[in-house]
Amino acid sequence: MVYKKVFIFPVIFISLILYFSSSASAKVIDVVASFTIIADVVRNVGGNHVCVKSLVPANGDPHNFEPSPEDAKYVENSVVTFMNLDDFEVWFKRLVAATGINRKPVIVSRGINIQSFEKKGRIINDPHVWNSVANVLVWVDNIESALIKADPQDAIAIKANATAYRQQLKQLHFSIKARMLQIPKEQRVILTSHKAFGYYGSEYGVTFLAPLSPSNDNEASAADIAELIERVKSNHVKVYFFERSSNSRLLIQVANATGAKFGGELYSEALSESNGNASTYVEMMSYNTDRILQAISK
Repeated sequence: MVYKKVFIFPVIFISLILYFSSSASAKVIDVVASFTIIADVVRNVGGNHVCVKSLVPANGDPHNFEPSPEDAKYVENSVVTFMNLDDFEVWFKRLVAATGINRKPVIVSRGINIQSFEKKGRIINDPHVWNSVANVLVWVDNIESALIKADPQDAIAIKANATAYRQQLKQLHFSIKARMLQIPKEQRVILTSHKAFGYYGSEYGVTFLAPLSPSNDNEASAADIAELIERVKSNHVKVYFFERSSNSRLLIQVANATGAKFGGELYSEALSESNGNASTYVEMMSYNTDRILQAISK
């Protein structure tokens, strides 16, 4: 019998060299996002090639956030920073400027058709673009380009992540549309704390009424509240929702005057903690849609 020598050790040795070489070359870049929803989209596109820090925490309010000196350090040490719009996270622009870095934040909503309306002679832009999944698909394009520019050696992986996430978002988008169309249009009217769901309403055929503007920093007048009460009554609105990051005092006042019933809480501007109902953007949109449909279908 003739025995053949099998050289196992060299094969294993070469495999280990290749494994550790590829692991050592894998690049992870530090990225800062202004608030949790952007941070989640960046994580989905960047995958294991990004370490993402959201400055505004879970369940936080991105309108009036006060950054700390530690937040400035995160920005200084980051490779890329992401924000929504120039006139939304004004505090974020000031923070970046204070660090002295020359790198400007990436505006993820660049290319989106921004909704606006007039309020007491002022034109107010609605920054809540993420409440339409179609707009977040634009975010994915902008984030993908920025990450590839910052980390070109991992471009293939980043593109693959972006493609897979786009598919997930498209399925979510068409699912929400199809489910909403099953409800008669006259029933698709609800009351919320402030005007954060304009893009959701336009995209998915729901009318949202609210006492506060999209900026969430103004106090509605008595005349505004009276007008809103009449609109709620004339539209036969049966249900109202709290928002996690918004004051609900005026909302309760309107609900008490109109007989609208409590439908639950919606996530309008922030994700939940990791063990909550909306720890990712996809979970947030699915959760909000489930709550709305459950309330208006009764």
